[in-house]
Amino acid sequence: MTVRRGAAPGRLRGLLWAWGPAAGLMAAIWFVSGTPSPPRLPGSVSDVTAHFLAYGSLGAAMLRGVAGAEWARVSIGGALLAAALGAAYGVTDEFHQSFVPGRTPELRDVAADALGSAAGAGLVWAWSIVLAVRTRRHAG
Repeated sequence: MTVRRGAAPGRLRGLLWAWGPAAGLMAAIWFVSGTPSPPRLPGSVSDVTAHFLAYGSLGAAMLRGVAGAEWARVSIGGALLAAALGAAYGVTDEFHQSFVPGRTPELRDVAADALGSAAGAGLVWAWSIVLAVRTRRHAG
């Protein structure tokens, strides 16, 4: 049995490439959630809208990770998994907030997180279909 040198670092790079954006967003969300007085939102952006947008980005990033950062591997099953992972992270984030002075967990935030995550993953999945159709048209 031979051991290939460099295989593990290449795999690690691939995992970081695929999952890095999701991990970065999760860290940013965790940091803001752990702040007793989070920064004020610009203009008239509501807290629920901010949750929807943040978790929309997370749902898209989760699908990137699930698909190994390859458009050809994006699927409806992967989008559903990514949406569920994003929604689950929203639940853990609200639980985290229950330990932060001045912060309280809210069911409407969990709902906005789940809807945002589903929307983000769904948009990426839909875009993958558009790209696949374009690729087939140009190939054939």
